[in-house]
Amino acid sequence: MVVIVYTMDYCPYCEQAKRLLKQRGVAYTEVRVAQDDDAEWARLYKLTGMRTMPQIFAGDRLIGGYQQLAELDRQDQLASLK
Repeated sequence: MVVIVYTMDYCPYCEQAKRLLKQRGVAYTEVRVAQDDDAEWARLYKLTGMRTMPQIFAGDRLIGGYQQLAELDRQDQLASLK
């Protein structure tokens, strides 16, 4: 399964999400979104309803942000993303 993590500069939750995925052995692709990339922010908002980063997808399914990723980890479900 392809995991995509949308991130931005100076985002501690983005760093925590990437660290957690690495610790659990989940491969991911990082897509950095510039703060002034209005078109990409608008596209992501339309897709997710989220205005924050990170935005994490497993295939076409939105996992959410860091909090939702951490919850999957607490439930021992990150292995399903491998």
